[in-house]
Amino acid sequence: MPVRIVSLAAHSGAGKTTLSEALLHHSGAISRLGRIEDGTTQSDHTDAEKAHGFSISTGVLRLNHQETDITVLDTPGYADFVREIRGAVRAADAALVLVSAVSGVEVGTERVWATADRFNMPRLVAVNKMDRERADFHAVLADLRSSLGGPVAPLYLPIGEGPDFRGVVNVLNGEASDGQDVPSDMRSVLKEARDGLTDAIIESDDALMERFLEGEKIGVEDLHAAFLRAVHAGTLYPVMPVSATTGVGVPQLLDLLVTGLRSARERGPTTGQDGQNREPLPDAPFSARVWRVSIDPFVGKLAYIRVYSGTLQPGDTVLNTSRDNLELKPAHLYLINGKELTEVPELRAGMIGVLTKLSDLHAGDTLADPANPIQYDPLWLPDPAHTVALHPVTRQDEDKLGAALGRLMEEDPTLHFRREAQTGEQLLSGMGDMHLSIAAEKLAALGVNVTVSTPQIPYRETIHAAAQAQGKHRKQSGGHGQYGDCTIRIEPGEDFEFRSAVVGGAIPGKYLPSIEKGVQDAMQKGSLAGYPLQGLSVTVLDGSYHDVDSSDIAFRMAGSMALKNALEQARPGLLEPAVLLKVRAPASFTGDLISDLQTRRARVQGMDTGGTVITISAVVPQAELQNYSADLRSLTGDRAAFSVKPHGYQDVPDHLARKIIEERRAEVAAG
Repeated sequence: MPVRIVSLAAHSGAGKTTLSEALLHHSGAISRLGRIEDGTTQSDHTDAEKAHGFSISTGVLRLNHQETDITVLDTPGYADFVREIRGAVRAADAALVLVSAVSGVEVGTERVWATADRFNMPRLVAVNKMDRERADFHAVLADLRSSLGGPVAPLYLPIGEGPDFRGVVNVLNGEASDGQDVPSDMRSVLKEARDGLTDAIIESDDALMERFLEGEKIGVEDLHAAFLRAVHAGTLYPVMPVSATTGVGVPQLLDLLVTGLRSARERGPTTGQDGQNREPLPDAPFSARVWRVSIDPFVGKLAYIRVYSGTLQPGDTVLNTSRDNLELKPAHLYLINGKELTEVPELRAGMIGVLTKLSDLHAGDTLADPANPIQYDPLWLPDPAHTVALHPVTRQDEDKLGAALGRLMEEDPTLHFRREAQTGEQLLSGMGDMHLSIAAEKLAALGVNVTVSTPQIPYRETIHAAAQAQGKHRKQSGGHGQYGDCTIRIEPGEDFEFRSAVVGGAIPGKYLPSIEKGVQDAMQKGSLAGYPLQGLSVTVLDGSYHDVDSSDIAFRMAGSMALKNALEQARPGLLEPAVLLKVRAPASFTGDLISDLQTRRARVQGMDTGGTVITISAVVPQAELQNYSADLRSLTGDRAAFSVKPHGYQDVPDHLARKIIEERRAEVAAG
């Protein structure tokens, strides 16, 4: 039976899950439509998804239409769950991009389109919610053309819009759905659309172009065949109107999923990192990629794989070539539909399957035939953009936190955990506040209760002038005493440097490392607010020693004292961590975004415009972005996305530094 795999992707709120339900119902896969509000959809079946009313993980749905097995990968709409979106796009052979007929192209649409571009993914476009007030198919079509790039052309036009949306018309053959007559007022629009689509088809096919230039009239059958070739090749992106709630346009979309989606065989060979190719054939050497991992409370670890070549049967030995050629023997193979697992005797090229109870499988891993190893590119994921501090509620929660976090991060590699040495906080980073909120809920479901807070800012101190000071440690308490004496000069620098300019043996060389250790001891607490020091160069100028009483510990103490004394004259200052922020949003929000960034003490580095979307780059103090995820969502109506990367430390303005220092001193005094 022919197989098709399509990732269904869109900006949040475009109606992916509702459309998935409509596709299942119209194909006969389910007898009754589920509702998001009731928590009865096939795709959103986890407790968290039912509680929140939106997709958190990718739903794998299977249906049959026109004797074709279609697997729909229903991805989340929120960018916070990017690992699910990118994993599904990599596992599919084509993408179905959904756009709201009311909202048009949004930032999430742009992100999905860019991901599909990155992997040369053919795509279909469905304009959903055509039954809503203010639905405008032609405005969305213009938005698609101006924003996304590439040859976008309507295959169907709507009959009516908003509550009057009642059918669709095939642009190529002029036939309306359900035997309706094409309204007379649509004829000129239909002709214009047909001419545009015909031109796009002919331009995509050299042979057809040659016939056209020779004056030959191109028939509908030839146009349709060339249209499908172009769609399969990803050189033409057909657009059609639908309403997932009323079902208008859904049967035609199902037909297009059969004819318009390329098969695994049409996708062609998959290339490994060393240039090897694997043909998408059942008798080729076996290879697959793990594109998603989840933890089921009853079954355990589920590894979702896309089989690129060959055939896998239970008990076969395979290599995890991403993990030092680790040998694995899957005992059971499954297909998945919603939350239902069905055991099967084999998984063949072009199939999505699930392996269970294999602890050494991770998202992005490659599985291969031991006799013909290959390794595919790993799944590329962005760096985390938002961080919270975790506070276990009880000692038992503290004891169980590490294991529970390990389980979450195994399932979701975009979650990162670390302990901040300076503040002592346990920090969890993810793609946004929603992502981390869901992670905290998952911890609670695993029996680990935590509260979250805004992380403390790891301020540092530095110096802005050179200074010189002596440190002398002398102690006599009977027997051998302690004696160490050094004079040092400190200067502003990039990184910590320690050097000696001692002459004449004033300090034996064996004590210089001890002076350095003493200096580094003192650098752990600066003179302003007790934050660690950075950015200074230290030179030992002179000193003295005692043949009997000098020791490593004495010179270590002397080095520490010398630095503390020198700091008083070196104009100490406060530093704060900064990040390089990149914000991607509709260009209409440019003014609001710039104004908001200015209130955050940002230094705008540049603005890049592409279509209707702008990307703003700015260096911003980390302290000013503590709640940026939620603030940006509110500012743009959830139509923007951002990323951050560490960008070193910078001086804190004096008026803010005084306040931070006062608060820090009060905190230290309070214990």
